[in-house]
Amino acid sequence: MKRHKHHFKIALALAISAGAWGIYWLPQRYLEAGGLTGGWGTIAQMIIGVLLLLPIAIWRGFKKKDTGFELPVTGFLVGGGFICYALSFLLTDVIRALILFYMTPIWTTIFEIMFLKKKPGWQRAVTLTLALAGLWIVFSKNTILPLPENAGDWIALIGGAMFAGGMIRLEIVKTDGVFPIIFSFFFYGALFNIAAGFILSEYLGPMPNLDAFISMSFFLICLSIFYFIPTGIVILWAPSKLGAGLCSILFLTEIVVGVVSSSLLTDEPFGWREVVGSSMIILGGILAVFLSPKDDKAT
Repeated sequence: MKRHKHHFKIALALAISAGAWGIYWLPQRYLEAGGLTGGWGTIAQMIIGVLLLLPIAIWRGFKKKDTGFELPVTGFLVGGGFICYALSFLLTDVIRALILFYMTPIWTTIFEIMFLKKKPGWQRAVTLTLALAGLWIVFSKNTILPLPENAGDWIALIGGAMFAGGMIRLEIVKTDGVFPIIFSFFFYGALFNIAAGFILSEYLGPMPNLDAFISMSFFLICLSIFYFIPTGIVILWAPSKLGAGLCSILFLTEIVVGVVSSSLLTDEPFGWREVVGSSMIILGGILAVFLSPKDDKAT
């Protein structure tokens, strides 16, 4: 893979889109306040995404174009990985869920070696060390060594590995446009979410009453159209242009935005750990973009 002619623009768009997920906790809290508790808000978001995109998928099918139905493996990996990430917050501490899911740069590096036969160079070692060290500094006050201790921890870790595997697939899958990728994310992610909902029913709790879904429907639709789908398009399209390894490091901007936004809008602390760790993550991402080789002999 040669460096894309819009390499820096795509990297910036990805960093912004991933960073936007750092404030994902805000709409989640609003949905919970509206009665969609226990992960039902996430299920509703995935299903609404499917319903909004399904007419386009059907139209593309009639036009003999890719729809996304033909990408079950990719859809289950990226969609299922995201669902594991969302559900892990119900089963473990937020900090543990974040740090275990965001081992994705390690997973992508391993998968690149195994499946793409890439040989990571010194650039990856430097940027990966910086980014993960920053991640550890931010969260080390509560977690010295993030070893899984409960079901939520394992779900977060598995979700990160699934999402990393999905990014590897996104780097190599060939489709006529980005629509099939985003639709496969919602469609197969929704199926995964429904199955996980049955398995984890005791944690999700009973389904909210119909009034809660109706009262939140306008917000859910707006959330999908103006937030979920646009950022998802960039996040799922970028690996084919930048490579999964670089993308996994840039995804850590979500942590930076999440830490800053939570400190500004809640009583979460923002001390030297957050400043130093966030700065290292940002520096790691910047270096990853600028040090990215112009071909994939070394990444």
